[in-house]
Amino acid sequence: MHTHTHIHTYIHITECNRLKYIRVQRLMDIKLAKPFRTTSTEALCMLTGTTPIIIRMEEAVKQYFLRKGKGAQTQSIDLDVERKNWPHPADVFKIIEVKEYDGKTIQIYTDGSRNEQEVGSGVTIFSGKELVKKLKYKLDNGCSNNQAEKLAIAKALEALESTDIEENIPRTAAITTDSRISPYSIKNVNNHSYLIEELRKRLFKLESSNLTVTFA
Repeated sequence: MHTHTHIHTYIHITECNRLKYIRVQRLMDIKLAKPFRTTSTEALCMLTGTTPIIIRMEEAVKQYFLRKGKGAQTQSIDLDVERKNWPHPADVFKIIEVKEYDGKTIQIYTDGSRNEQEVGSGVTIFSGKELVKKLKYKLDNGCSNNQAEKLAIAKALEALESTDIEENIPRTAAITTDSRISPYSIKNVNNHSYLIEELRKRLFKLESSNLTVTFA
């Protein structure tokens, strides 16, 4: 009966009432955020810190099949971190956004993209005008464009931890991303998804090592 319920829920959402579920969540998000009614559904989710309901339901089905050994064990699902594992407010990185990266010792460019065939993330790191690292990652086709972008930033921060910076020059780095969703998600105190919490931990660690990271 439990199996039938999960399969039925998945089929029911994707084929019959997808728009109805989205509409219901949209109405709730509008009441919470009180934005203009023309605000897109995706933007509403960002403003309220909620995950799209369709993604939540698809995750429930995927988790079920993973538990039953019928799914790819390497598949990553960006679940919320449990409250007990949230960082202490004093240990949260205070994100800084700038209009340009001029004057920063390290310049980092990140990108996440998705098309009908594949999903990928890319990172390019410069020290001054010298190319230091270039990284590419292919993701599971179930990942979203936003997840790809967040993963790119996470990998950039991981690489930054091992990047040598001479003692006589400023310990500064600027991350340039074509998406404003990731920086906003990091600042959003209601967003506790796994990838966002990982970004916060890495940013705080770098800040604690006296390396100033900004987003451009």
